[in-house]
Amino acid sequence: MLNALESLEPDVILVEGPPEAESLLPLASHVEMVPPVALLVYRPDVPRRAIYFPFAEFSPEWQAILYANAQQVPVRFIDLPQAHQFALEPPEPTESADSDATAPAESPTSADTDRPADDPFRWIAKASGYSDCERWWEQLVEQRADSSDMFAAILELMTALRADFPDALASRQPDVQIEERREAYMRQSIRTAIKEGCDRIAVVCGAWHSPALVTLPPAKHDIDLLKGLPKVKTAAAWIPWTYDRLSWWSGYGAGVDSPGYYHTLWNHRESLTIQWMLRVSSLLRERDLDASPASSIEAVRLAETIASMRGRSLPGLPELMESARCTFCFGSEAPMSLIQRKLVVGERLGAVPAEAPTIPLQQDVEREQRRLRLQPEAAERTLDLDLRKPNEMDRSRLLHRLNLLNVPWGEEEKVYGKSGTFHEVWRLRWDPEMAVRVIEAGIWGTTVLAAATNSACDEASKTTTLSSLTALVEAVLLADLPDAIGPMLERLDRLAGATSDVPMLMGAIPPLANAARYGSVRGTNVEFVQHVLDGLVARICVGLPAACSALNDDAAGPMLGQIGAVNQSLKTLQKDELLQEWFGVIGRLSCQN
Repeated sequence: MLNALESLEPDVILVEGPPEAESLLPLASHVEMVPPVALLVYRPDVPRRAIYFPFAEFSPEWQAILYANAQQVPVRFIDLPQAHQFALEPPEPTESADSDATAPAESPTSADTDRPADDPFRWIAKASGYSDCERWWEQLVEQRADSSDMFAAILELMTALRADFPDALASRQPDVQIEERREAYMRQSIRTAIKEGCDRIAVVCGAWHSPALVTLPPAKHDIDLLKGLPKVKTAAAWIPWTYDRLSWWSGYGAGVDSPGYYHTLWNHRESLTIQWMLRVSSLLRERDLDASPASSIEAVRLAETIASMRGRSLPGLPELMESARCTFCFGSEAPMSLIQRKLVVGERLGAVPAEAPTIPLQQDVEREQRRLRLQPEAAERTLDLDLRKPNEMDRSRLLHRLNLLNVPWGEEEKVYGKSGTFHEVWRLRWDPEMAVRVIEAGIWGTTVLAAATNSACDEASKTTTLSSLTALVEAVLLADLPDAIGPMLERLDRLAGATSDVPMLMGAIPPLANAARYGSVRGTNVEFVQHVLDGLVARICVGLPAACSALNDDAAGPMLGQIGAVNQSLKTLQKDELLQEWFGVIGRLSCQN
């Protein structure tokens, strides 16, 4: 594609992408912009209605944008604006609490694509002797040394496929009219460039669209298709992306199963086999697995031999993986899964310059990450925090506050032993879709502290069950939200006073005991927590004998479990008055039985 652009020297470059994000294209050439990155287009009023347009270093669209910026050639996005596409979508369905509406749809499985019309690309790849369309496309396009006639060949193939399988769009896109409108808008964009006097127009789009764009029909048909389309307000931003998310079918739908491999192919085309085996051997040695120089040399020779036997000019990914399996892994699947995850897919996380537009809350999150030296990473890692150190205490507060905002960057693990009161262990992994979560949370405030406080207070005002409220109180205390603690504990006291259900009261003890236990370590004033605990224990001790009378076997088991949980929590607090009261009622129950 770059060779074709250099030969054409276009007056304008038109790229399949969201026009709303066109003003952000100059940032693609910023020195701090490191792919993979994605354009996020979303509805500010409903941030969960969002779509990603990811770019890797080897993406044709990305290289076209960089070329245009370097040559000072106008570059435009020409897809149907998301302002229309969002408005044409059906209403958002009711979702369960753990669903994620921003996650792009998964690529179709082989079971869903048995008919040629369901996936013409898979069908033509299978007819050409390839197991999947990505391997077929790699041999057809990615590894070609001479690209002089490639675009003409692709156009001819796409024209034939669209003619032979006119229902293919219907199988891949429920609303066929959306696709027709997208192509109509692209043609209108081409007409606009022609009217502006552009003679050499380069269009960078998905191959499937090319037959619909190469010859322009009368404009009236397209004008009628686009007339009167509804529209909603949208916003756009650059966000970091990861290679493992490039397999998602999002934006223009070009999922990539092996982005780490294509990254190596893009940067080391002439020495791909040598570079790949060097990376494999380095990865295995990092894991203390045998990978000698002799094995590396043999792996290169074997990959080239397999490619030659199959009549291919260069080894592709299947040849490289088969060679690695034989020479490094000796048929074992465990090292192969490591190679697949680390090298074939990759764990590369992109970066976006500070100048890129973001909402105030996102800016505060990034400031906190820099201040605490807690940079987001695509790979999962473990973080052990010693809460006696101020910086690590601040890290803990940030992670707890983000969890309250439904931005689960870190997942806390249980810590046992004496160090449990002043240690926290987190598993961290930054997923790109968390950018949407941060945008959603922006309605609560401009800083992490303010947003977490307002969000927690709002949730507390809507909570009617004692167990949910006590869990929220524990989370607020761990997040150290002083402006939320007082009102929340007062509400908890009132709700507990109005509750006579002893099992429900008992369920509130463990989280409150944990909050009181960690409060001293974190320097939080937990006097009101102790006050609420005193009242709860008193009511439990009064009502427990009656609650335990006449229990059948099915009810006795859960009650015994709750008694054990309360007993363990009170022993952890080591408060003599509460223990004496509790042991007294337990002793009376034992004597009655």
